Amino acid sequence: MSKKITVFGAGNVGGTCANVLATRNVSADIILFDIKKGLSEGKAIDIMQTATLVGINSRVKGVTDDYPATADSDIIIVTSGATRKPGMSREDLVGTNANIVKSVVENALQYSPNAILIIVSNPMDSMCYLTYKISGLPRNRVLGLGGALDSSRFKYYLNEALNVNPLDLQATVIGGHGDTTMVPLVSLATYKGAPITNFISNEKLDEIVASTKVGGATMLELMGMSAWYAPGAAAATMAEWIINDHKRIISCGVYLEGEYGQSDIVIGVPAILGVNGLEKIIEFQLSDIEKQAFISSANTIRKVNQILVDTGMI
Repeated sequence: MSKKITVFGAGNVGGTCANVLATRNVSADIILFDIKKGLSEGKAIDIMQTATLVGINSRVKGVTDDYPATADSDIIIVTSGATRKPGMSREDLVGTNANIVKSVVENALQYSPNAILIIVSNPMDSMCYLTYKISGLPRNRVLGLGGALDSSRFKYYLNEALNVNPLDLQATVIGGHGDTTMVPLVSLATYKGAPITNFISNEKLDEIVASTKVGGATMLELMGMSAWYAPGAAAATMAEWIINDHKRIISCGVYLEGEYGQSDIVIGVPAILGVNGLEKIIEFQLSDIEKQAFISSANTIRKVNQILVDTGMI
């Protein structure tokens, strides 16, 4: 467990991510970084004061704007940036968060040039694309959260309809991490290996797909702020699978080079994660409707990416 993970951004998502990493004892050292003095330090102390209660063996340390403290990180998780407010889309954050993400990535890589990066900041697909372009890293070392969270939400709504053990459900969301760009793969969803369509009507499945797509917006409406437990846990899970070389399949943002008919774009697809980060992209057989939805999703993401080009960010 002699590994080091740095979580940039000690807000709700970053703090939750650090807590999940610690309670799962994913790495020996976890650095929680923020620019607001005292925030990361306080959250780190709070986490560590649960050590004897929940069995934490990791060391969590909070730092304020101290990049040298993050040196030699094996994984860097970037949650930094503004979060959505009610009425905002993820794309509304592109201008503000692009500058933040670029600064964090460039500074972090000075001290951890061999790290694998997991990008959480919104709009995630474009922020991950920005990271890939400015970092010069190979694509296996730049990953986006997206599909890991969206697939978890898809499973939640399926389980609400079935009332079964959620661990018996297999369901994947590909495409962009946005209300209009997610593509829940109904054709491949299963319960105990049997097609989900054997258990849920098409009408109900349409409702579930719609609920999945607006999963983040639902949290905004209910709480007046973005969700954090599921996003934080999703990022921590990706890091855990990489650190421990699990070689399991999870949907996440990946730079494509021809897979699924797309190139020069970061978008959510099923991927095997292991010690090298991205080990392999899995190309599922999609229905015609899903193929068209994926193409539409990619076209939407490209429009946001073009903003980064037009503003000189990449």
